[in-house]
Amino acid sequence: MSTPITPPDRATILASLRDYVEQIREEGLEGLCSTAAAVASQKSSASPSRATVAATPAPSPSPSVAAPATDASKTPMPTELTYLYPGLEKAGDLAALREFIGDCTRCKLAPMRTNLVFGVGDPQADLMFIGEAPGADEDLRGEPFVGRAGQLLTDIIERGMGMTRAEVYICNVIKCRPPENRNPEGDEVAACEPFLFRQIDLVRPRVIVGLGTFAVQAVLKIKTPISKLRGNWHEVRGIKMMPTFHPAYLLRNPGDKRLVWSDIQQVMKELGRPIPRGGARG
Repeated sequence: MSTPITPPDRATILASLRDYVEQIREEGLEGLCSTAAAVASQKSSASPSRATVAATPAPSPSPSVAAPATDASKTPMPTELTYLYPGLEKAGDLAALREFIGDCTRCKLAPMRTNLVFGVGDPQADLMFIGEAPGADEDLRGEPFVGRAGQLLTDIIERGMGMTRAEVYICNVIKCRPPENRNPEGDEVAACEPFLFRQIDLVRPRVIVGLGTFAVQAVLKIKTPISKLRGNWHEVRGIKMMPTFHPAYLLRNPGDKRLVWSDIQQVMKELGRPIPRGGARG
C-alpha cells in the first residue's frame, strides 16, 4: 500500500519560496523576481495559492510513493507535479497530457497566443530537444521550431546527426509565445514547468539537448552563462543533458556552429550512433 502524499505545510512553502526568490534574484531572470516576491509577501494566514505552489522549488520525489503510470519503468511520476495541478499524474502518455492541458488559460500569455505549441516527435525518443518558447512561426502553426531557427535545427538533426525530426522529440520550456518574443517571465515558467517535466518523464529520453541560455538556465535553475555550460554534461530528472547554443543564436553567429557540432558529437557518442560523413557542413 502506497504512502499518502502530503503537501508541504504553509511554513515550509513560504520558507522555500523566500530561498527561491533569492536564488532567482541572483540569476537575473527577467520578471521572475517581482512575481515571486509578490507571492512571498502574502500573509501567512492565507491558504497557499496556486502561484505560491508554482513558485516553490520542486522537492525530491518520495521513493515510497508508487508512480501511477502506464509503464512505471518509462514514466516515473514525481509527486511535486501534483501539487499545482492535481490529476496530472493520471496523464499516462503525451496524448493524455495534451488533453489535460486543454485550451490552457493558466497564465497571462493565453489571450495573446494563436496556438498552444505542445511538442512533436517520437513519444519514446532517445533524444529530446528543449528550447525556450514558441516564436511567431511556431505560434501560427502550433508546432515547435518551424521558423528559420527551426530549419537550422532540422539541418542539425538530419544532416549533422543522420536522423529525422520524427525520430526525436522537440518541445519548449513554455507552450505559448511571449509578446515580441521576449523572455518568458517567472509566473509563465512556473505555470508551464509541470507540463515540461511531465513531458520529460513520459518520453524518458536517454539524452536531452538544451537549446540556448534561457531554456538551459530555466531547466537547470542556475545562472551560469550558456558559453560555460555548453560542452559539459548535466543532469535533469536523472537524464543526461547537453546544453548548447540556440539555433537562433547560430543564425547571428555562424562561426559558433563548430562549437555546437562539438556538442552534438558528444551526444551522438552517448547515444552510440555513428557520425554521418560530412555531418558538420554548413
